[in-house]
Amino acid sequence: MRAILPQKDVADLLALYAPEVRNLALAVRSFVLKMVPGILEQADAKARIVGYAFGPKYADMVCMIMPTKAGVNLGIPYAVELPDPAKLLEGTGKLHRHVKLKSRTDLERPALKSLFKAAIARQQKASQKSKG
Repeated sequence: MRAILPQKDVADLLALYAPEVRNLALAVRSFVLKMVPGILEQADAKARIVGYAFGPKYADMVCMIMPTKAGVNLGIPYAVELPDPAKLLEGTGKLHRHVKLKSRTDLERPALKSLFKAAIARQQKASQKSKG
């Protein structure tokens, strides 16, 4: 599969980070776009995140990529409602949790794919409910 080139706002945001973090963020981006074809992508330069959603509202959000100096966090809204037998989720937010990613091999973990599929399904169900 060919990588989809990032929009300018995403590329500009990722340019602020070291090459290894930028490359990992692009790999996470490819992972997200492959798992959820056609999802909306939007960079928030001020918050330094790239969000992915089924619609324009926070309630439509599936995940966000949050680059850090040490790697990339994959943020998942409403993650407290998801099954996480491998204990990948970290954080103390009421609804939001994240998975710390240090290398591309982290994206190959079956537990991450399973968790992410559950996040997608939860958001698809919530989006359908709010539309009708």
